[in-house]
Amino acid sequence: MDSAKIHQHEIAEIEEFAAKRDTMLGEIRKVIVGQDRVVEEVLIALFARGHCLLVGVPGLAKTLLISTLAEILDLEFNRIQFTPDLMPSDITGTDILQEDPSTGRRQFQFLKGPIFTNILLADEINRTPPKTQAALLQSMQEYKVTAGGTTFPLDLPFFVLATQNPIEQEGTYPLPEAQLDRFMLNIEIGYPDFDDEVQIVLQTTSNEKPSPRKVMEGAAILRYQELVRRVPVSPFVVSYAVALSQNSRPQNDDAPQFVRDYVEWGAGPRASQYLILGAKARTILQGRYAVSIEDIQALAPSVLRHRVVPNYKAQGEGLSSVDIIQRLLSDVKPPKDGKTAL
Repeated sequence: MDSAKIHQHEIAEIEEFAAKRDTMLGEIRKVIVGQDRVVEEVLIALFARGHCLLVGVPGLAKTLLISTLAEILDLEFNRIQFTPDLMPSDITGTDILQEDPSTGRRQFQFLKGPIFTNILLADEINRTPPKTQAALLQSMQEYKVTAGGTTFPLDLPFFVLATQNPIEQEGTYPLPEAQLDRFMLNIEIGYPDFDDEVQIVLQTTSNEKPSPRKVMEGAAILRYQELVRRVPVSPFVVSYAVALSQNSRPQNDDAPQFVRDYVEWGAGPRASQYLILGAKARTILQGRYAVSIEDIQALAPSVLRHRVVPNYKAQGEGLSSVDIIQRLLSDVKPPKDGKTAL
């Protein structure tokens, strides 16, 4: 990408954004120990105007990370605990009958639900039936809620982080692939290493509570989200992102043999879009102006993990979607003369 295509004022904005990023990370690290990759990818999704699915066992500070992020960005934060008896109206809101004290007339008034916020944590989203899941996912896509024939816009920025517990699957309602596709990133959160866990125990068992300060507000976030969209990207990089998505599809005549052998369903065009948007956000978060192949490769596992579905043969041989993605990254070479080689 030619950085000459970026205007001088945009270069200044990118430099300012990178400085803000350093400040944000510093404040988050007052509360969250380790998990640098997870924090980076959550910030990428936020500024790329996407949503995240966080997958990890309980006790890995998922809720604490999100509430800390809302605090330093001065955004309203709500958490919904998804349960089997949760109804769509418990998320979006409901009409209640109100009486006007002056006239005595009764009329329905819409009482807004917890979805009317800036950052929403949908805890254990797979614990609730598909009808309730769909109420959330519609709002994620359209940034509005329709109730009683009236449409209510959501305040922007609007950022959804849903969690899934990978251990307890009994009594759950796994998200269908089409609904999983609404999430930009599927971020796996692993256990901390020994030194980080020692630090976590020391920090959480003392009487000192860290207090991160506010770094940014909603208007600035919206401005930086627009800046991400304005970052130019070369056809070379776009071709590589599209090639990764296309070669993940077993129906594609040019797909590698291992994809045809082990993949039930591959990534759709939304994967290519999110690879590029995520790469743009990663670029300016790091204070760079040029989107690189390495940016695409770094985000590919989280963008493709929930979009590449292994078939029964792959499952029988113990191959996960991440194994297939790593093989894809190894086999799909960056383009030469406009074409991507295998």
